[in-house]
Amino acid sequence: MGRMSEEPDRPLDSTPPDGDALTPTEVVAALDRYIVGQADAKRAVAIAVRNRWRRRQLAPEVAREIAPRNIVMLGPTGVGKTEIARRMAGLVNAPFVKVEATKFTEVGYVGRDVESMIRDLLEIAIRLTRGEQADSVRTRAEQAAKDRLVGLLLGESTNVAKDRASIDGEDEDSPHERVKARLREKLDAGMFDGHEVEVEVREKPTIPNLGPGGESNDPTIGGLGSMLESMMPTKTSRRKVSVPRALEILIEEETEPLLDQDRILESAIERTEQDGIVFIDEIDKIAVSDARSGGDVSRQGVQRDLLPIVEGSSVTTKHGVVKTDGILFIAAGAFHQASVSDLMPELQGRFPIRVELEALTAEDFRRILVEPESNLIAQQTALLETEGIELEVLDESVAEMARLASEANERFENIGARRLTTIIEQVFEDVAFDASERAVRGDRIFRVEPDFVREQVAPLLADEDLGRFVL
Repeated sequence: MGRMSEEPDRPLDSTPPDGDALTPTEVVAALDRYIVGQADAKRAVAIAVRNRWRRRQLAPEVAREIAPRNIVMLGPTGVGKTEIARRMAGLVNAPFVKVEATKFTEVGYVGRDVESMIRDLLEIAIRLTRGEQADSVRTRAEQAAKDRLVGLLLGESTNVAKDRASIDGEDEDSPHERVKARLREKLDAGMFDGHEVEVEVREKPTIPNLGPGGESNDPTIGGLGSMLESMMPTKTSRRKVSVPRALEILIEEETEPLLDQDRILESAIERTEQDGIVFIDEIDKIAVSDARSGGDVSRQGVQRDLLPIVEGSSVTTKHGVVKTDGILFIAAGAFHQASVSDLMPELQGRFPIRVELEALTAEDFRRILVEPESNLIAQQTALLETEGIELEVLDESVAEMARLASEANERFENIGARRLTTIIEQVFEDVAFDASERAVRGDRIFRVEPDFVREQVAPLLADEDLGRFVL
């Protein structure tokens, strides 16, 4: 645990960083650190995010007339559609939820109703906001938690340790207070990290099959889940835990009363309405085309239910009403058997920006393996370093893995960059299995040659049935 800061707490109503104040150039540059290629899609999301910042600079009567420029991404699986949206949401510190259009059914029959994605988005915004507010009061919570922990180390009950200063008014120079001060110094120095104390842990009751926001796919529970949870009594149990873990538990307990729950909810609703991003995947699966038959009524029904949400409506949640007219919607799909024009005209009109993502080539795969931060080669290197194994991967070997991944996508189903993970696992399976024995033998350097890559992967490509199963 870190030492207490002497800085004062930030105000409780401090706002999150204005991440979407990043310029489009800065957003694209940040995305380039993690995602290879797809410049058009990166530019589109960068502009959409910047437009939301621009909208907030306008007079309210003008801002009300400007709707978010929603985006639809077209491209095969594994080319970066979801990753671009997810990374972008992280850059701007925005609530983000990914949903699959195929999980929805008309007005919620059997599957989920479309309004559930807004309820999920609000729950994410609440967690983000609560985390930021908790950080703002952490100094006070940590001070109170350490006072209680010192009391536990002295053998006092939690309540006595918490309330002693207000009850008996001991002088700071009293022997008891001097003992507590010395214990506090040792606690800050980490001298008690190997000790255990007994703390009271509160366990929040849960009901099975509940999703975010207390909603459930089980029709016998439905939206009553959160009500039932609130009615159930909180259970407490006494557990013996290490001192660092006890401090974490006590900080959580001390943080709760310092938070203004009403202000958190108010801020989270506003954050959802102004900064929320909903990524709707597989939207092509609910498009209706002449080439597809069966289920047309259900697919059209989901589109009709989606339309008012995307256009702008009010969604009732257990925390309050959320207006959706400021939320950015990004839809995506492969559109192999359908096209964007197969969607309802009204729904098409709500996604004015259309971006086509390119299929990945062998050169793209090579760059994906080595260029992004925390790329697959770097991950494998870090994992083996924990065993004392130094990995040396030649540039030619990287190119060979990329070539084989591209060939596998051509021969089998094209799953884009996801194929690389399977290739990497196949190449490094043996060394990952016996890394510990290698280290003991002193065989600490593993050099990956192109021939070794071919030996590990090529037989699977030669046997089509085995390749489909393994790769």
